[in-house]
Amino acid sequence: MSYRSHADLGGRPNAERVQPEPEGELFHAAWEPRALAVTLAMGATGSWNIDMSRAARETLPDYGQSSYYRNWIGALEKLLAERGLLLPDELAAGRALHPARPVARVLHAAEVPEALARGSPTERPATAPARFRLGDAVRTRAQHVDHHTRLPGYAHGKRGVIEGVQDMHVFADRHAQGLGEQPQWLYRVAFGGSELWGDDAAPGLSVALDAWESYLEPAA
Repeated sequence: MSYRSHADLGGRPNAERVQPEPEGELFHAAWEPRALAVTLAMGATGSWNIDMSRAARETLPDYGQSSYYRNWIGALEKLLAERGLLLPDELAAGRALHPARPVARVLHAAEVPEALARGSPTERPATAPARFRLGDAVRTRAQHVDHHTRLPGYAHGKRGVIEGVQDMHVFADRHAQGLGEQPQWLYRVAFGGSELWGDDAAPGLSVALDAWESYLEPAA
């Protein structure tokens, strides 16, 4: 069965209006901060990486019908089960029933502020020259891929211009598959609105995307 991202929603028709929320309104239920905390704590164990976590979320079949943090919890359950860190009877009972399996690291409460401030930088030292320069015209990959990718569907096969060269970064597509970091040059690519949306685009609209080098080819 081919890989399908249920999170690749940009540019798709949607019968429901997008309702902006007040700035700073982070949670809508008392359990949501706990969902955030337990997801970050398990991510800190090194049992998976951030791109594996994204892939787990976007492949949840009920992604579109679930709230933001329900998708986080669904993905966490999936990742834990795949690695034998959570067994079906424990999920049904809502509590631990078996001895905990060892993990590589444990994030202790006193370490949380420093860990959050440090984050997870993805920039890596350059090992090859960048293929593209500022102002180069490029075209994105047109074909679908059967794995996690950060290139949105609405930008497949589109012509844009390099407006930023952002050093080498961990390549999310490979990282999500457990194939290592395989860093690539990352570019900020600007697309005219009409290139992406045709006549429906607002006049003067421009959209910028971050795109890894393997997403791009020189535009004819």
